[in-house]
Amino acid sequence: MSTNPQDDADRIRLKRLAKLQGATSSSPSPSLPLGSPGPSTPPISRTPPPTKPKVQPVPVPAKRPVELFAPSPAPQKRPVARPAHLDLPTWEDETIGQILNVTLSKEKAEKSAWDIVWLKHLATELQSESPDVSSPLRLNVEIIDRLLIARLELDPQGMSDDLDYLPVLASLPPQLTVFEYLVGCWKRAVSTRSALDKKAYPPLEKEKAISILDKTRDLIISYTGLTLQEPEMFPQPSGKPLGPLELVTPLISLSTLSAPLLSVASSSQAILSPSDIEPFLKDLARRFEPDNEIDGVLGPVVRELCFHQSLFRPEGLAGGDASWRGVIGGLEALVSVKSIAKMITRHEDFNPPTAQAHTIEAVSLLGPLLRLGVFQREWPSISAAYFIKPKDRPASDMQSAQASLRGTLKNLQSSMFKIFDAFVRAGPEAQEAVLQYFARIVSLNMRRAGTHVEPETVASDSFMVNLQAIMLRLCEPFMDTHYTKIDRIDPLYYARTNRIDLKEETRINATQSEAEEWREQQQAQVKGQPPKFLSEIFYLTLAMNHYGLQKTITSLDELGREHGEITRHLESLQGDGSWQGGPMQARVEQAINAAKAEQEKLEACQLAFQTQLAEPELVFRGITFANFVSTWLIRLVDPRHAHPNTTVELPLPKEVPFAFRILPEYIVEDVVDYHSFTIRYVPESYELSGKIELLTWALTLLTSTWYIKNPFLKSKVVDTLFWASIKYDGRRSVLESMLNSHPMAMKYLMSALIHFYIEVEQTGASSQFYDKFSNRSIASIFRIIWNNPDHRDALKRQARDGMEKFIRFVNLIINDVTYLMDESLTDLAKIHEIQQEMRDTETFSRQPAQHRRERESTLRGLERQTTTYTQLTKSTVALLKMFTAETKEPFMAPEIVDRLAAMLDYNLEALAGPRCGDLKVSNPEKYKFEPKTLLSDIVQVFLNLSEQGEFARAVANDGRSYRKELFENAARIARKAALKSEQDIEKLRLFVVKVEEMKATLEAEDDLGEIPDEFLDPLMYTLMRDPVILPTSRTTLDRATIKSHLLSDAKDPFNRMPLSLEDVIPDLELKARIESFLSERRNKNTVYDRPEGDVVHMDASAD
Repeated sequence: MSTNPQDDADRIRLKRLAKLQGATSSSPSPSLPLGSPGPSTPPISRTPPPTKPKVQPVPVPAKRPVELFAPSPAPQKRPVARPAHLDLPTWEDETIGQILNVTLSKEKAEKSAWDIVWLKHLATELQSESPDVSSPLRLNVEIIDRLLIARLELDPQGMSDDLDYLPVLASLPPQLTVFEYLVGCWKRAVSTRSALDKKAYPPLEKEKAISILDKTRDLIISYTGLTLQEPEMFPQPSGKPLGPLELVTPLISLSTLSAPLLSVASSSQAILSPSDIEPFLKDLARRFEPDNEIDGVLGPVVRELCFHQSLFRPEGLAGGDASWRGVIGGLEALVSVKSIAKMITRHEDFNPPTAQAHTIEAVSLLGPLLRLGVFQREWPSISAAYFIKPKDRPASDMQSAQASLRGTLKNLQSSMFKIFDAFVRAGPEAQEAVLQYFARIVSLNMRRAGTHVEPETVASDSFMVNLQAIMLRLCEPFMDTHYTKIDRIDPLYYARTNRIDLKEETRINATQSEAEEWREQQQAQVKGQPPKFLSEIFYLTLAMNHYGLQKTITSLDELGREHGEITRHLESLQGDGSWQGGPMQARVEQAINAAKAEQEKLEACQLAFQTQLAEPELVFRGITFANFVSTWLIRLVDPRHAHPNTTVELPLPKEVPFAFRILPEYIVEDVVDYHSFTIRYVPESYELSGKIELLTWALTLLTSTWYIKNPFLKSKVVDTLFWASIKYDGRRSVLESMLNSHPMAMKYLMSALIHFYIEVEQTGASSQFYDKFSNRSIASIFRIIWNNPDHRDALKRQARDGMEKFIRFVNLIINDVTYLMDESLTDLAKIHEIQQEMRDTETFSRQPAQHRRERESTLRGLERQTTTYTQLTKSTVALLKMFTAETKEPFMAPEIVDRLAAMLDYNLEALAGPRCGDLKVSNPEKYKFEPKTLLSDIVQVFLNLSEQGEFARAVANDGRSYRKELFENAARIARKAALKSEQDIEKLRLFVVKVEEMKATLEAEDDLGEIPDEFLDPLMYTLMRDPVILPTSRTTLDRATIKSHLLSDAKDPFNRMPLSLEDVIPDLELKARIESFLSERRNKNTVYDRPEGDVVHMDASAD
């Protein structure tokens, strides 16, 4: 039996409608003359006509006002008005006809100029089903599905042999899609319901009318969902987007800034306005939510929206039409309906199983939005447009560009948070889907934390940073200022779940086997109870921070290093300009231009990174999160578990809790690193809050260093304190005032710094001797707090109560000064040598090219390391100067004093000896080399210890470097450069006299044997030349000794009573005995044989 293909298609279509009709039909209705369902209107031939009749546009409802209700009788003047009666059959007929814009009456269609569609074939069919009914056919809810199908099957491009029906086809809007027609029907149904609600009909009649409207509306929505899934089921105009795209367009139009994406090709009655979107989506959700039918209806819409072409334009956020905002606006509208939000998290592309680290942002539903940003690697056009040639533009231009981009980023991240928050609040299943998505991204991108990872193989910085911004917002509900919810963080999280893989992660203070053993033990206690959402999001945010935001910050620091290298390279290329006018000029200029271009590119890239990473709200939330994490960690190890309500007592107990030991090390490290980043780039962010938490965190780690295994991590804590203590705008620093005022700092800081200075000496690495010098920023912290007398008192207590430990500390300072001075001065001498060689341009140019390149390369290498050494030398010598001024005893320990004297003599010779000219380099400021400051500090150390006899003896015993002429020359330099006062220079002269006398005393001991104690100065242990008696303490000293003491302290050193040099009493009898003792020496040509004033000469002018 042959079949007609068109009939087959119709039968298939009707089968598809069967389920839909069954779902929308109400309980069985009584038989009505014209109401029983029957076969659909026969299909109209769709053979295109030779000529296309003229069509009329879809009418606007206001064009043909319809009276929906019977007119109310004139009001009568009586106390209570009787409700108007509703002629339900008439109202039903008129209302359905008006909503669907159809009629079964030819006359009515003709009167409307065929604006109302005459369903002739359905009318004939219904008439044939009830031949005995002579009254006009009426529209009612029982046949509404047949009415709707009959209308939808009409094809304006179709042909008919029925001449009476041609005007109907010709009047159909040729470009009106099925979806647009149904939207118009839905809008008319909504407005009708709104009008009905305002009428005062009898309750029963009104309830029946509402029921009719609800069924009509539900049927319209049902067919709307069907056409979204199968747009080709009914005749459609050609050349127009159909199906899901038809809903995507009004969703995108919700954003007023995305208007260019909205193409209005039909009457406003046929499109969804912004105010229509929410009720329309709710109707769709209500109809299709059972059995997850909504997935098939709106799933494709969501996919088309999330992968909209506007999200893949190279200009990204900076697009002129801001079309991406429309996508966000549409998503916000969708997720505002809870069932739709759930559906999105069930979508197969929400967390696609085949996604890889570098593709998840392109293939997951929200990835294209989350990848929007300003980082140069992903969005080079933004850097080129906003930050081109930054040095040639006013600072206000750069600030304006950054402010503009940051405002855009803020809007993006805020909207994306609202979307994810809607998912989280949609229900447990959606919440779990979000957690799985976050965990999947973390799992795929663990390699981002590596040092040599190819950016193309992992997720982009923009994607990860945007996710971090969202997750920080999700954490806000439990990060209140008083930490009231801090105990809700589950310390046993890693035992309850394997959502975050820690197999490759270093633990804070445990091995992997110890951590695994702990996890197994705890699993038996938790008995499979899953963690709460609060703990889930907290730990996932920690992981996302490590693999995402912190890696991006590391990339910014790497850009800074690259910029420094290219800048030094450019300086070396430019050199002294001797290449100009020579044969190499063209090549050198080409290399210089290339270096400048690379430098500008790096600067633009840095600005782009700073724009996104330093966005104020992101920074504020990042600091808040870092403070919350540090407070939680301290509370975890606090024996009372009461911090911060009751401040933790330091140092912590020696036994480290296992729950802390097994945590991944990155939790601690990332807190330190983020503080370091914000202090260096946006220090003003701490003006409102965060300082106390930062200080408490640093002091806790530094006073209880055994809690952390990694010595480099401990060093980072000190580096962060250093950055927080220096002035960032010339007058303010993040922590300087707190370091000198907060009770915890006053109590613990000095001892913590001394302890760390000792501990960092042993990093455990083979390069530990050199590693420690990258961690000596601690010297700068000492310098910053030194003017506080409370801190100096704390130093004295450390020296008094822990002498052995303090001597180790002093020993390390001496070691550092010895090494750093030697390295920096040696390198400066080499730089001086190469500069001298290159200064003779004629001779240098005759050298082979290979030799010149090697010398230039050597010079660049020396310049890089010398700058570091000179800065460390300056800070460490300054530290030695401060400590020797405050406490003397530790420096006089037998194991210290001789090494200290030898080191000082050696460096004095380098700075003031005959070879000091070798340190003269061109542009010494470039190397941070300040020889006069160094000389002044070393001389000051001599002055600080000048009254210590053991020190004078040690200097006198230094046969390698000590010569009085070095001190004489140093004094002349100090006087000429105004480095020291005349009083200081006189004190230095007296010290050298004592040293010379000490040498003579030692020689006298060799000559005469042991010298009687009464002949020795009780402070300097030298043979007294002119003994005097102090009037109040009755102690006898050498006149030179007390004179030197009184230059800095006008008190008797033995009883602290006021004293002046005029008060001392010459001890002539003792002096005579000493002279008699000396007359017995064999060697009569010593310092004791010359007047004291002739021993050392420091009054000559400097050369």
